[in-house]
Amino acid sequence: MSPLVALVVGLVLGGVVAATVILRFRRADGVEPDRAVAGLPEAALARRLVDLMDPAVVLVDVDESVLLANPAARALGIVRGDRLLVPDLVHLAQEVRSGGSRRADVRLPGDLVGSGPRLVGVHGVRLHSGTAPPPGPVALVLEDITEAHRVEAVRRDFVANVGHELKTPVGALALLAEAIEQAADDPEAVQRFAGRIAHEADRLGRLVREVIDLSRLQGGEPLPELVPVEVDGVVAEAVDRTRTAARAKGLDIAVGGESGLVVRGVESQLATAVTNLLANAVAYSVGEGRIAVAARARSGFAEIAVTDSGMGIPRKDRNRVFERFYRVDQSRASSTGGTGLGLAIVKHVATNHGGSVSVWSEEGLGSTFTLRIPLVAGVPAPVRAPEQMEKEHS
Repeated sequence: MSPLVALVVGLVLGGVVAATVILRFRRADGVEPDRAVAGLPEAALARRLVDLMDPAVVLVDVDESVLLANPAARALGIVRGDRLLVPDLVHLAQEVRSGGSRRADVRLPGDLVGSGPRLVGVHGVRLHSGTAPPPGPVALVLEDITEAHRVEAVRRDFVANVGHELKTPVGALALLAEAIEQAADDPEAVQRFAGRIAHEADRLGRLVREVIDLSRLQGGEPLPELVPVEVDGVVAEAVDRTRTAARAKGLDIAVGGESGLVVRGVESQLATAVTNLLANAVAYSVGEGRIAVAARARSGFAEIAVTDSGMGIPRKDRNRVFERFYRVDQSRASSTGGTGLGLAIVKHVATNHGGSVSVWSEEGLGSTFTLRIPLVAGVPAPVRAPEQMEKEHS
């Protein structure tokens, strides 16, 4: 329960108590609750305040009938007529009536609200002040905490995954330092171990950079202003960043498709996304071959497709490759140097730009990752000289 909600509840409950007492007597006389409230300025004011509250508010009488439910409560589907439909809420109201204030998290069935199960934080308050009978009505204030609970679970999972991923390079660095100390009189071994230390340090640095990038993309920092960006420049930058690693594996990067496309975005983020797709293609390509990157305009989007002839992705893994730290072949994580964050970063870049990323793949045939970014409407395609294009893509 947020402090703001608690404050509002405290301000409203005083008026609600008076309204509730009158409601109970009017109900006994056969008068509809809403009409009774409408006739009393104080009760009407309290009802109006409750109706305007974002949290759901339900007043439950001693016979478990609902005296009052604001629009937020009815929108959750927890009330039908004058009855509560969720047994856990009824049970909580009974506990509050017999024992005083209670707080609990209650899961609402998905069929009540039509949007899947929801988790609500409930603050139950007994409205009569005395400790002795007779018992009085109970106010239940419900706040939807589904998203907050999901975000907290994601945060815990992220922290756990980062810790696990950091263990590998940090542990390797410690072991290599010990090996160098023991091989101080063997220059060749020292040189070999030093090379491994440089490799693990680079892997550690890349992991830290990608964690920072992902944190920024997920809302840690506001998204910079989106400006027109030439797709040709983004592709050229990504190819330039990846060419050395591709040549080391005997791979060529072929650039094709339409030129002159302009999207609205952040050039550095788009270049990082395409670079990650190319780096992924290089890492998982087998033997000498070719990686292709091409852009085209389609249905108001620029589609940048990166195709490799690698091992492909099993069907069961295709929907998960964009998850953080997920790897199709965990045993190859060390050999490829991957952090498991590259494709997650691509997904967040696409989402932040109002686009998407998808994958087509068949085992043994390779994969095609397609990044879709909205085109800038009404911007003419820039004219590029052939020698300029050749220089950018060489």
